[in-house]
Amino acid sequence: MSAHQYDHGHTFAGWVGCAIGSVAATVAGAGVVLVSGLLIAGGTAIGVVALLVTWALHLSGWGKGPGLRPRAEWSWRVRDSSAPGGHDECLGCRLAGRRPVAAAGVVPVRAGGETEAAAAVGADAVR
Repeated sequence: MSAHQYDHGHTFAGWVGCAIGSVAATVAGAGVVLVSGLLIAGGTAIGVVALLVTWALHLSGWGKGPGLRPRAEWSWRVRDSSAPGGHDECLGCRLAGRRPVAAAGVVPVRAGGETEAAAAVGADAVR
């Protein structure tokens, strides 16, 4: 169990990504101070590696999707049980092709056959 009272979103993917990103910022900052294009490019490359590593860890279940997790998954040492199916409204999951069925463009339909958006537009036009 987590020592936190709330789900702060601490995940293994977040910690690793932050650590690699800190190294990237340090190297790029040293490049700026030392006026070295090589160090700036190296820091930028390490930043891209941080992004890719964090994304891979998120997709493998060590990250967190948007919203709250079940209390049993609040610890950063616990894998996300919903990761293989993809998270609703998660850019990383959409880029990987993991779209839940509900988020894949399915539009809710009202009883009269109109979509909710069309019904709302029609209701506004009547006013």
